[in-house]
Amino acid sequence: MSLFLLVALVAAANIAGALLVTAGAAGRKSLLGFLVGFGAGFMLAVALLEMMPPALDAAHGMTAVLLGYLGVHFAQHTVVPHFHFGEETHTDAMVSPSVGLMAVAGMLPHAFFDGVAIASGYARAEDLGLLIALAVLLHKVPAGSALASILLASGNTRGRTVGAVAVVAAATVLGAVVTPASTVLEQYGLALAAGVTLYVAASNLIPETHHQRGWLLPTGVFVGALAFFLIRALLPLG
Repeated sequence: MSLFLLVALVAAANIAGALLVTAGAAGRKSLLGFLVGFGAGFMLAVALLEMMPPALDAAHGMTAVLLGYLGVHFAQHTVVPHFHFGEETHTDAMVSPSVGLMAVAGMLPHAFFDGVAIASGYARAEDLGLLIALAVLLHKVPAGSALASILLASGNTRGRTVGAVAVVAAATVLGAVVTPASTVLEQYGLALAAGVTLYVAASNLIPETHHQRGWLLPTGVFVGALAFFLIRALLPLG
């Protein structure tokens, strides 16, 4: 599969997540809950075991990891003070449509580096790119649903909501397009993306599993990590 077809499929998962919310799909909360837990475990394993080792080998690689981690924190929780994965129910925090647009602005850097991560991994080995793409895909649906629910709760129309999420999805494609042409991203893209992936897994997704009752979400973290090892064993990575 070509890199850009792979990235386009991953980006489309953002829009799929938005449509789950805007269409009021039955059973979406259970599906999203499972993807949050499973995706957290899978992404954490990919970030630590596949993306971090190359960062350790590169000069200033760990600095780039830290910058990636802090950058997504700034975008999601400083620029946007109210953001979490999962469907938004706190309508009292959504005072105007501009709140939703701020959430879009906060998600754009995150989405861009999703594309950088896939392209950087693909440049090292096609199977590594595929593994990272799977990790990114697992959180794209919950991310799209979270963003769509914020947009709707802040007073935006369904059409504007889907359009805004599509812009965020396009940022992922843009990240993959510019990475091969950028010397900085070519050298440090995987390390920066490792920090972003680590943040999404450990600081966004895993805390969501603490807020849900029952065993499904917490157990999903371990199932996701186990799935990484099973898929890793099937891929001929060095």
